[in-house]
Amino acid sequence: MDSPPAMIPQADPGAGYRAQKAEIDAAVARALDSGWYILGREGEAFEREFAAWLGTARAVGCGNGTDALALILRGLGIGEGATVATVSHTAVATVAAIEMAGAVPLLLDIDPDTYTMDPDELAAVLEDPPPGLPPIRAAIVVHLYGQAADLGPMLGACARSGVALIEDCAQCHGATLGGQKLGTFGQAAAFSLYPTKNLGALGDGGILATDDFELADRIAALRQYGWKERYVSGLVGVNSRLDELQAAILRARLPHLDAGNARRREIAARYDAALAGGPIAPPARREGAEHVFHQYVLRVPDRPAAQARLRDEGVGTGIHYPVPVHLQPAYRGRIPLGPAGCAETERAAREVLSLPMYPELSEAQVERICAALRGLGR
Repeated sequence: MDSPPAMIPQADPGAGYRAQKAEIDAAVARALDSGWYILGREGEAFEREFAAWLGTARAVGCGNGTDALALILRGLGIGEGATVATVSHTAVATVAAIEMAGAVPLLLDIDPDTYTMDPDELAAVLEDPPPGLPPIRAAIVVHLYGQAADLGPMLGACARSGVALIEDCAQCHGATLGGQKLGTFGQAAAFSLYPTKNLGALGDGGILATDDFELADRIAALRQYGWKERYVSGLVGVNSRLDELQAAILRARLPHLDAGNARRREIAARYDAALAGGPIAPPARREGAEHVFHQYVLRVPDRPAAQARLRDEGVGTGIHYPVPVHLQPAYRGRIPLGPAGCAETERAAREVLSLPMYPELSEAQVERICAALRGLGR
């Protein structure tokens, strides 16, 4: 009897380490030899290098992407007595960050093609806020799966209402809209550096970016107890610091990010071709945007059957995300929703399916996945 094919994992952060092992190991050794392990030269250098790569004036490292969002809100003075609009089809971290800052989340629906915030619903709630909520002070726009949200109308709606637009860039390192990198449009942007991200540490990490020097300085103090002078808290802060080991690793990985994104797009094009002419459509692309395919996400009406079929072919899959935030036990019934009631969000949660997507996939693995896709749904 033939043995089943080896499973191709949907994500494989270990492969990313092995591909850059020599550079990462050298960076770790350099950081260890320095004798300085928190908020030192590696972190300062990574902040400068990341800001230069992104095209912002400043970047501030922190403990993780969730903290990056919460620190931005705190730095802007948005907390208790404020509402922050975002989406329910996202990692729960987006909503957790709003509550960490003390604000009330308002969850809006998505565009069904790109899974990003519906700009019309955002404009509607900014013009006519739902009753009983504190004033809407910010909107966190999530660029999901590696693709830009429809920023143009949302920036306009926020400007008209005096609302801060914050970009959640946890899944879009290097993606662009109109040739401009995401993370450079709003008042500030938050990036997760979790190991599976397009730019990932080998542990937790986060970074935020802004062109506002005063905001960056305030957040740099907030991330370490509100200190501007050591041991003296001028602000009520937190402890959320990017450690020197992770900063050194990220410095080693940053120069490879653009090539890794190009490889992701190449793999995505191969998947597109394998699906062509079949019953399952490839992911939609926003016109004028460059996708970086943090995830390659299909919509399949019978997801369990599709997963089983792919599993039989040795292809691992994931679901990003199976339960919308507003339906999770910790949030259900207590988080306000926009007028659309997140209907498209709930439908997407029943149908989305993520294929293996990372630069280290071999040609043989990509061809095996494509072969499985050619038979999917036929």
